Amino acid sequence: ELVGERLLTTPAHYAYLKIAEGCDRPCSFCAIPLMRGKHVSTPMEELVKEASSLAKKGTKELILIAQDLTFYGLDLKGEGKSGRKLKELLERLSDVNGIEWIRLQYAYPAGFPLEILETMAERDNICKYLDMPLQSGSDAMLKHMRRGITREKTEELIHTIREKVPGIALRTTLISGYPGETEEDFEETYSFVERMRFDRLGIFNYSHEENTHAYSLADDISQEEKQRRSDAVMESQMSISEVFNQSLKGQTLKVLFDRLEGDEFVGRTEYDSPEVDNEVRVPAKDNYVRMGDFANVKITDASTYDLFGEVVKS
Repeated sequence: ELVGERLLTTPAHYAYLKIAEGCDRPCSFCAIPLMRGKHVSTPMEELVKEASSLAKKGTKELILIAQDLTFYGLDLKGEGKSGRKLKELLERLSDVNGIEWIRLQYAYPAGFPLEILETMAERDNICKYLDMPLQSGSDAMLKHMRRGITREKTEELIHTIREKVPGIALRTTLISGYPGETEEDFEETYSFVERMRFDRLGIFNYSHEENTHAYSLADDISQEEKQRRSDAVMESQMSISEVFNQSLKGQTLKVLFDRLEGDEFVGRTEYDSPEVDNEVRVPAKDNYVRMGDFANVKITDASTYDLFGEVVKS
């Protein structure tokens, strides 16, 4: 019942702030432009006003979402010079009193606005976290998917992001078994994952979406083969995640607590988004914290996807 309730409602201490609707990207596998239309940015003043209202109601974390965050502002007229405005939006939201974390989800790699990296590095309340779905590590697949970027350019972007924002946690998602994906294409993606060492990663088996460009192609990879490839990538990712988590033992991290689960309080670091990423667990019997509050936690142990620790008493 608790789990069901958590899935149905968003706790008051964090909120998803949709900054745009729709998408102008031509990705071959995606039906979002068909369902949602072209990209439409929400005016900045409306977003700042909504963020201020949420903060007054107790929201401490804003999770910025859109089909493509990085396109924000290109379509806005009459708000100064034209162009991407994600940097300006981040600065405005960062100035809202009471917002302690701002998290970016669903950034697009092609045409990534590098100017936001300086803001992310400078502002303490912008999480060192970026969710950037990449879909594949194979040049052939990226071309067929109409992603507008090569693997080499993707790797250059990842290195730049990590250089400009030290300690950032990168999350990505991939597609397994896109039409025509050969074993060589898969091996390129597998090698890409091992080289890039993403902090967080998910992979989904390709599914045919009607009216998309890819729907005209033969869905020629069996479900079993799609799953085999997904499992192989996730097995590699598990070891990467384990090493990352073990490196945090002994450190004290700022944690936002989301819920009480059995005899444990469960929270997240700035490197983790709700529902999809790692969690921090502390024993309830020894550590009293209130849901929606921040606390410093000394990490005492780690597993593949969980950290365990003790609240540091102030």
